[in-house]
Amino acid sequence: MTLREQLEQEARAAHDALPALTDAAVADALLRAAGLVVEQRAAILAANEADVEDATARLDAGTLDRLRLDDARVDGLAAQLAETAEVEPLERETAAWTLPNGLRVSERRIPIGTVGANFEARPGVALDVAGQLLKSLNTAILRTGGAALRTVTVLVDEVLRPALAAAGLPEGAVGLVRSADHEGARLLVSMPRLVPLVVLRGSGETTAALAKLAAENGVRTLAHAEGGGVLYVHADASPERALQVAEASLDRLGVCNRLNVCLVDRGAESLVPDLLELFASRGIRVRDEVGPEWANTEDPAQVTVCYPDSLEEALLIANEQTSGLAAAIVTEDPDAAQAFLDGYRGTAGFWNVTTRFTDGFALTGAPETGINVDTTPGPRGPVTYRDLWLRQYRVVGDGTQAR
Repeated sequence: MTLREQLEQEARAAHDALPALTDAAVADALLRAAGLVVEQRAAILAANEADVEDATARLDAGTLDRLRLDDARVDGLAAQLAETAEVEPLERETAAWTLPNGLRVSERRIPIGTVGANFEARPGVALDVAGQLLKSLNTAILRTGGAALRTVTVLVDEVLRPALAAAGLPEGAVGLVRSADHEGARLLVSMPRLVPLVVLRGSGETTAALAKLAAENGVRTLAHAEGGGVLYVHADASPERALQVAEASLDRLGVCNRLNVCLVDRGAESLVPDLLELFASRGIRVRDEVGPEWANTEDPAQVTVCYPDSLEEALLIANEQTSGLAAAIVTEDPDAAQAFLDGYRGTAGFWNVTTRFTDGFALTGAPETGINVDTTPGPRGPVTYRDLWLRQYRVVGDGTQAR
């Protein structure tokens, strides 16, 4: 069977599973999946160990950190599935009204259908994405970076599919591209009738190429490729608080919401030696050119430091020279904080707290499929099950209404 044939088979199975999904059955399946993560811990960790061993010579430290699982992370995967099972399902009817002519109109949320997801070599994303799609009563076709394929295969075949079956749902509701070849990603964005929407996560260049191919094939995409958090240390920042927030922003380097650009106001330059000492203690090199250090596969341990003369200049840099993912201000001046938050155009703004909280689970209690930084209407910021639907109007008359 060719890769295209295999993928079409998985997509048809996912499509056929759609009518069976209900809120109660999906919640049951996700709860069972949480238990299976714990039961299958040894198999998950063994597959992950093999993935990490194979990838160690060719991946940087940040990417390996995203790939690696341990007991604590496995427990975290199980806990997130259990919590997703318990959160309230979508309210399907959002509004209803009656027109002067007697027509009864309701606005509803309906499932998208089968949604593809192409994501980095980060095993937990498979459960996050599949969980969010199932929770919104969509089915899923997953495609992970080749470095994580063993682990994700175990998560699909030994966790998600058995859980679906035990809940009385078709196993095919979650499909998998079972090849590390990049052709799998290209095929995933080439089947508009079977997979009308694909979530794209990963590096900007790769994601941009897939988004272009998807558009050529009539497939819509939700792209989650850009990242990097901004920290603006205002002139009225508390030195202790500024260092606390900066340190909290650097607990992991291989994540998109960590500190990427540090803007130190000219009025706060006395804090620079302490900030530089903090960066040095973490093995982080400082540069003066804004760029996507968080995703730098050759050298992820970098942070840009700039020295704006004013809050307005800091906003200009944050809005025009960074991805628009998230920005934080540290200040004791509430008026300055309000001005910064009002002026920032990115997906999340923070005052005296790290941008590491730009995360679906941390902010909303539901794991995300990714973080969308688009500047068009639609889901923006952390995208969860609450965003994965289509709007539909339902109209009921009595046969007497006419235009």
